[in-house]
Amino acid sequence: MILLSASVVFIALNAPLLHGFSAFPSSMKRRSIARLQSAQPSDSADSYDEFFGSPDAEVETTGYNSRDFVHKAKMALTEAVSAGLTGEDVRRLVGDLETSGSQAGVGGESTYSGLLAGEWELIYTSEDDMTRSSPFFWAFRQAFPQESDQIFSITDAIPAPIKEVGPAYQTITIDNDSSGTFVSRVKVATLGGAATSIMTTRATVIAGGGRDGIKIRVETTKPEESTVLQKLGPLGEFIGSNSPPFPSGDALEKVVKGSSEVIIRTTYCDENLRVSRNDARYNDIYVFKRKSFQGVFDV
Repeated sequence: MILLSASVVFIALNAPLLHGFSAFPSSMKRRSIARLQSAQPSDSADSYDEFFGSPDAEVETTGYNSRDFVHKAKMALTEAVSAGLTGEDVRRLVGDLETSGSQAGVGGESTYSGLLAGEWELIYTSEDDMTRSSPFFWAFRQAFPQESDQIFSITDAIPAPIKEVGPAYQTITIDNDSSGTFVSRVKVATLGGAATSIMTTRATVIAGGGRDGIKIRVETTKPEESTVLQKLGPLGEFIGSNSPPFPSGDALEKVVKGSSEVIIRTTYCDENLRVSRNDARYNDIYVFKRKSFQGVFDV
């Protein structure tokens, strides 16, 4: 309960499975291709069908260039996100990208492709809050499966401008032995921007994620770059730099052994776009655009 209370305070203050394209029935394949061929998104579209028109058109698929459809699927997804589409509309477009990429042999096996490493900016999440992209919250759900949603709903209900979240970044390094580091940073502003901090979770990449995933162990969580401390001048800088991070991984392990370890399943990853899922909650989708291959945070 001590951990739960501490986590609640921290949160409050700082706050379809992948299928191969060839496995789809031909009618479904034609409808998916029809959407990509005819995709001329409208800025005023409010839904998936308005965005693309009817998905039921039958088209000739003989001789199509599968890599062209991957490119079209990427463009459709990023333009839909920019236009503000959400929910099932984006989920269908993610499915189009995953299946067309699988068919073309593009964007898969992210653990070994060398493309997963780098700095990434979150551009879409199916969750209610950008902070959920942090693996700390994935691990927290594993430690407190009954209480977590109730706790999250409390902080989610705090309206803007009292609480504003974003942007969110992730930086990933992968070594030759599949080990590495993972850093999640989410900007959280409260009181109309009067107080901001970067909620930073650091984790270790460990073996066990498979060819399309990385298994990470959450190590620490800390609000960094606090504007409240910055206003204190040198004293605030001293406090911020010398305050130890919360050992969230060890604390969660004391509640449920293994809860600090999560798997990030990446179903598509190339030079500039990445789609990842929480392996324990596969319907949760996170879409990222690449900032750099090595990356320096600019929040």
